[in-house]
Amino acid sequence: MTANPSKTTSPDTTNGKGAIAPGPEGEVMRGARVLVESLLQEGVELMFGYPGGAILHVYDELHLQSERINHVLVRHEQGAVHAAEGYAQATGKVGVCLVTSGPGATNVVTGLANALSDSTPIVVITGQVLTTAIGNDAFQEADVVGITRPCTKYNYLVKRVEDIAPTIKEAFYLARTGRPGPVLVDLPKDITAAECAFHYPESVSIPSYKPTVRGHTRQVKKAVELMRSTEKTILYVGGGVVASGANAELKELADKLNLPVTPTLMGLGCYPPGHQQCLGMLGMHGTYAANMSMAEADLIVAIGSRFDDRVTGAIENFAVNAKKIHVDIDPTSVNKSVAVDIPIVGDAKTVMQQMLDAIGDDPAPERKEWWNTLTTWKRDFPLAYKDRSDTIMPQRLFEELADLTKGEYICTTDVGQHQMWAAQYYPADDGRKWITSGGLGTMGFGLPAAMGAALSGTKDPVICVTGDGSFQMCIQELATCVHEDLNVKIIIMNNNFLGMVRQWQELFYSRRYSSVGMKYFPDFAKIAEAYGATGLRAETPEELRGVLEKGFDTPGTVIMDIIVTKEANVYPMIPAGAAHYELAMDPEVYPPTTPESK
Repeated sequence: MTANPSKTTSPDTTNGKGAIAPGPEGEVMRGARVLVESLLQEGVELMFGYPGGAILHVYDELHLQSERINHVLVRHEQGAVHAAEGYAQATGKVGVCLVTSGPGATNVVTGLANALSDSTPIVVITGQVLTTAIGNDAFQEADVVGITRPCTKYNYLVKRVEDIAPTIKEAFYLARTGRPGPVLVDLPKDITAAECAFHYPESVSIPSYKPTVRGHTRQVKKAVELMRSTEKTILYVGGGVVASGANAELKELADKLNLPVTPTLMGLGCYPPGHQQCLGMLGMHGTYAANMSMAEADLIVAIGSRFDDRVTGAIENFAVNAKKIHVDIDPTSVNKSVAVDIPIVGDAKTVMQQMLDAIGDDPAPERKEWWNTLTTWKRDFPLAYKDRSDTIMPQRLFEELADLTKGEYICTTDVGQHQMWAAQYYPADDGRKWITSGGLGTMGFGLPAAMGAALSGTKDPVICVTGDGSFQMCIQELATCVHEDLNVKIIIMNNNFLGMVRQWQELFYSRRYSSVGMKYFPDFAKIAEAYGATGLRAETPEELRGVLEKGFDTPGTVIMDIIVTKEANVYPMIPAGAAHYELAMDPEVYPPTTPESK
């Protein structure tokens, strides 16, 4: 596929900003400026990056154009790509990352894979050695296109300066349309130095890429009829609802059909978490009511979710008696892991509006028996833990955080036990306020993602929930936070362990703790001070609330090091290889005789 400057009409090529201001059309300029002018045409105001030799022409141009576009210098290329992800997830815009060739480019691979898994729209621009040196093992050369092909939605190697503008046009179009995702543009140094007249395409046409937005009318009507006629129906919703901005349509659909709603990890916030029809998150560490409802339902309506293994458990035992409707903009996700009865390819917001139009003003089904069952599960098996007076229980930390913030602030997380407890207890009131690494499970994601979110335009503090293991993976980005004077509140759940790995070793490996005990760990409060941030610590339950309040009241970047119980476990839990209804509950709260479905 080559850059295509066709003028054929296509939807939304303005990054959601409406009409694009005309650029310096026809002016002769070097490729580096062509790139910057193209980014400005796409509405880019902010980018994250780290310079190097192969991309220096572009950085020189960024210096000249510094009043028109803001570049944030990170301390590691992985931080740049995660920051672009955080910005994209918080705003719905395309995040942009700029790095050099060789190790600069290879350092963004984890972020690209993360963005692909979580459908995050980013464009990553990498420097490359001279076109005459490609393939000769030149200094800081890497086959970036080959390396990143499996972890991008698409990637380009630009070989002519005239192709820079149309390639950027296509890259942004691909990143934001259909199932969003990462696109990479590899720019050789001599191409950024060469000159051409600037022409930016008005639109994009890619014959092999025509995303379906509107669902098939007949399929939508069949789905509505089945949803109305099936008593035990549940809405299972994911990140696609957040990506399409379909919160209002989801709420109205659930109201009009009187349906329970369970979000995935990536779908948290797309439906009011405290609403009586919300069953809480489902999946490996989801609520009892959410997981049991999937097992007992006669109809599962999946919207913007993909039946991933953390939800289905042992696939051969997943919801074997339920019919399934699947709405997804990615046709390759439909019937991929679970066979469905009514497939609908389309955008979540558009298809739900079609469903609402088909429902009209008909009264909602009562579903009395179904709601009696669901209400009983919610009442009898809530999230619960045994608190302690001598040490801070992790769940207590997240209850206090939820009470203090009411879920009104953007919250990013790293990966592990703290991520699951945050998912269970932090009541994000909007899907764009919950930013986490779902599909890839990337430790080190939380802090740079919080940087990107903090630069999204929010006036509120941004919370980064992390662990003592995850935090040290991208700890250097503290320098970026302080340099940019970001209002980021970093909460370290410090248990001296790689907690989730330890939990598995406790439960499934006879407590043989292999390489998970963080026997030496630094003083995070002093590290904060060394970077120019504020450092606080809580070691007892009595100190917890005061430290959280002081941390949020203190301007700028703050680290709150919360020393928690070392061997607390996340429950409920679906053990590896178990069916999705074979939930392990906290034995300190629920006796082993807890009834299980079927």
